[in-house]
Amino acid sequence: MKKSYIKLIIFDTILTIILLLNSFILNILSNYYYMILLLILSLIIFKFVFGFEKDRHRYTKDIIVNIIIILLSSFLIYYIFGIFVSFYRPHNYLNWYGIKTFIFPFIIMIILKEYLRSQMLNKTDKSKVLTVVTCILFIFLDISTKITNQSFNSNYNIFIFIALTTLPIISNNIACTYISKKVGYKPNILWLLVIGLYSNILPIVPNVGPYIQSIIEFLFPFVLINNVNSFLEKRAKDIPISYIKKKYFIGLPLITIFVITLIYFVSGYFRYYAITIATGSMYPNIKVGDVIIVDQKEKYQNLKIGDIIAYQYGKSVIVHRICDEAIIKNDYYFYTKGDNNENIDNLIVYPNMILGKVNVKIPYIGILTVWLNQLFK
Repeated sequence: MKKSYIKLIIFDTILTIILLLNSFILNILSNYYYMILLLILSLIIFKFVFGFEKDRHRYTKDIIVNIIIILLSSFLIYYIFGIFVSFYRPHNYLNWYGIKTFIFPFIIMIILKEYLRSQMLNKTDKSKVLTVVTCILFIFLDISTKITNQSFNSNYNIFIFIALTTLPIISNNIACTYISKKVGYKPNILWLLVIGLYSNILPIVPNVGPYIQSIIEFLFPFVLINNVNSFLEKRAKDIPISYIKKKYFIGLPLITIFVITLIYFVSGYFRYYAITIATGSMYPNIKVGDVIIVDQKEKYQNLKIGDIIAYQYGKSVIVHRICDEAIIKNDYYFYTKGDNNENIDNLIVYPNMILGKVNVKIPYIGILTVWLNQLFK
């Protein structure tokens, strides 16, 4: 065995021991800044022992374009699916606290991690054993950031951690190792940042539930592997690269515009947006599966008894008819009732709760949404 291989195995072993100590004793690497410190020290030691190699992979830019297309197409499908299963508003980190504690350190960590992975894979040459060992090391590294404060006091908790966390981490690292080995670390940085940050930057996310989300996160890396492999096979057959680029860029602007428009339409950023009715409280005027169009710009001062409004109550959106109102010292108070309910709603609707006035009803087109939403609850 080459001396460089032995050194690399020792390097892997030391890092693995550190990660195991963190998982069972230290429990500090869930803090991204501690992980960044570990990665920086690892890179310094690696540079001193092995030296760095320049990234000489071919087709890196083309793979990046390819991954952009895959990401946009995947988000398009994902958010169309979200129309049928509903959306939720995740915690948004686009503020100073979120940028400082999550977004910035996450970006730095991904860059350092993938650069270290790439340099380590460069030293493995054609050794499949060392490639697998390197992949396993980075699986441990990702798990060590998630294992802190996890409870393993029951078989159910162990199953949940394996199903929702460990399996996606394994598939991610298999894909990252393959892509880094074939075309370098830059494509990995792109897709890992998008997948890791989108739910904390976009205003809404499809409410698919943790199990479906885990399946998506587990399968998506294999889609990337297949795509990269297909691309490299095409290049091996001397398909002109200009043809491949032209094919990609035809659909890129259209997909981008459609995805952005879809996200902001269903998130309520436009004047009108759609809500699918999931209960029969407004029957027979509005039935289960009907889609209503809400006018968000309708001023609450213009609302009157008999109008149907949508308002936020906790995490639920209620669509009921105004049955009474009161104006006390220029403060407006509304009382509502479902057409199919015997009693008035046991709450006061304040202006800041009102999402808008219902102007249009489209019968039954949301029935599939209701069925899927019930299925995945």
